[in-house]
Amino acid sequence: MQLLVTTAPELGLSLDSAQLRQFEAYYRELADWNSRMNLTSVIDYEEVQVKHFLDSLTVLPALAHTLPSDARLVDVGAGAGFPGLPLKLVCPSISLDLVESTGKKATFLRHVVETLGLTGVEVHTGRAEDLAHRPELRASCDLALARGLARLPTLLEYSLPFIRNGGLVAAWKHGGGGLKDELASAQQALQILGGRVKTIYPVKAKGLEDNRVVVIIEKVKITPDDYPRRPGMPRKQPL
Repeated sequence: MQLLVTTAPELGLSLDSAQLRQFEAYYRELADWNSRMNLTSVIDYEEVQVKHFLDSLTVLPALAHTLPSDARLVDVGAGAGFPGLPLKLVCPSISLDLVESTGKKATFLRHVVETLGLTGVEVHTGRAEDLAHRPELRASCDLALARGLARLPTLLEYSLPFIRNGGLVAAWKHGGGGLKDELASAQQALQILGGRVKTIYPVKAKGLEDNRVVVIIEKVKITPDDYPRRPGMPRKQPL
C-alpha cells in the first residue's frame, strides 16, 4: 500500500499499520472476487490504491473535518464498497449502511465486512427507491455518499430521502462545463427534494489530477413522502 501511504497525507490523513493491513486484505478480496464476477474495471494494485481507496477518502477534506466521529453514513449504490468501506477503515467509529441492488455485489460486501472484522456496517440489498421509504433508513443518516452513481437530478432523488435535515450528500464529480450544466439541471430536484449546494471542493491529490471535485449538498427541508418515486423513474424521468 505504498502509494496510499505516500498520498494520504495530501488529504491530511495518516494511516497506521493496522489500517494498512485492512486495506491490503480488502484489495486481495477485491482481486479474488473480481476474477469471478465484474466488480470493477480498475483492478491493478497501484491503480486501486489511488483511483478507489484514495479517491474514496477525498470527501474528508471536502467536509473540512467536521464529520462527527459517530456519524451515520449511507453509501448509495455501493458496488464493490467504494467510497463507504475505505471511509470506515479510516474512521472506524462511524456507522455505515451500504445500499446495493445487485445481489452478487451485496454478497461480496458482506464477505468483505466479515473478513475485515468490521462492526457497525449493514448491507442492504435492494433499490434505493424502495429502501429510502423504510422507516429505519429514511431521514436517518448524517451523510450520503454517491460515487459514480448518476447525474445530479437522479442522484439527489436516490440519496436525499436517506438524510436527516441538516445532513449532507457528497457527490463525486468531474469539474468543468459539464458540471455547470449538471448543476443547472439539478435546480428543480434540489427545490423539490429539499437540498441546496453547499460547496464544491476541488480534489488535490497525486494521481487524481483530472479535474475531480466533490459536490456537497445540504438538506435544508424534509423530502416529500412521494420521493423517491417507484424504481426506475428517477433515472428514466429525472426531476
